[in-house]
Amino acid sequence: MVSPRFFSTAATPGVLSNDMVKAPAVGLGVRCRSSMAAIGGGDKEQEKKQAVGGGGGSAKDDKEIVSYWGLDPTKVSKEDGSPWKWTCFRPWDTYRADLSIDLKKHHAPVTVLDKMAYWTVKSLRWPTDLFFQRRYGCRAMMLETVAAVPGMVGGMLLHCKSLRRFEHSGGWIKALLEEAENERMHLMTFMEVSDPRWYERALVFAVQGIFFNAYFLGYIISPKFAHRVVGYLEEEAIHSYTEFLKELDNGNIENVPAPPIAIDYWRLPPNSTLRDVVLAVRADEAHHRDVNHFASDIHYQGRQLKEAPAPLGYH
Repeated sequence: MVSPRFFSTAATPGVLSNDMVKAPAVGLGVRCRSSMAAIGGGDKEQEKKQAVGGGGGSAKDDKEIVSYWGLDPTKVSKEDGSPWKWTCFRPWDTYRADLSIDLKKHHAPVTVLDKMAYWTVKSLRWPTDLFFQRRYGCRAMMLETVAAVPGMVGGMLLHCKSLRRFEHSGGWIKALLEEAENERMHLMTFMEVSDPRWYERALVFAVQGIFFNAYFLGYIISPKFAHRVVGYLEEEAIHSYTEFLKELDNGNIENVPAPPIAIDYWRLPPNSTLRDVVLAVRADEAHHRDVNHFASDIHYQGRQLKEAPAPLGYH
């Protein structure tokens, strides 16, 4: 139980021979041996940094911390050879939005649970319209802070279920987490074109806390109801983005250039605008609508999600 700092004193380099440094240290961990190897350089400051290890120093120490643990950052390039500047997603996570998807699909509520899900979502639209009115940029941003919750909650619960029962999920864990990540990327995009006010940020805390716990309980009690709610939420999202597009076309909202993060994420042309981004986001919401209504239908048929292959990569 000898600490690495024992080997980083000023007198040590003169006492230890090269053979002693190179010899394997019996009973000492890798951390001690790596500290001993650093003594030969004679740089006391470097020895101190390595002895501290992953303590999370300042930005100038990042190189030493990364090299100490052997986790060198990967260098990723675009297809044209230029460096990839995003760390929140990689080139293999990007795609071109399928704009040909049918936006008018609607699941008519028939059962009691379906009607509960439908009117629950409709009742949530009224305060949203009252609060945001025609400010669709802020509305979209706030919508995505909620829309990214169900996929994470559902994926987490399926993950735990898979561990408890020692069984596969049919790919649904990954599919729901993909949905959550996609919705989060929508938020990251709209953050570039909208500046939320302080009370809107405070509202996110309240709404997310309430919705997360409510959806968590709802999914445990009835997954088919939970997925149906999300399906109807996505239908409302399609409607909201359609109204967003109308405001852009009428000139009520400035059609600014698309943020660089959106151009890379959806592989948009360099001269794309906000309208192109909204089209891509609306198409994503339509795909999420289909996935969640499909998941609810599986449960309505008395089957488990694992029995139907998940639509992985369905954007």
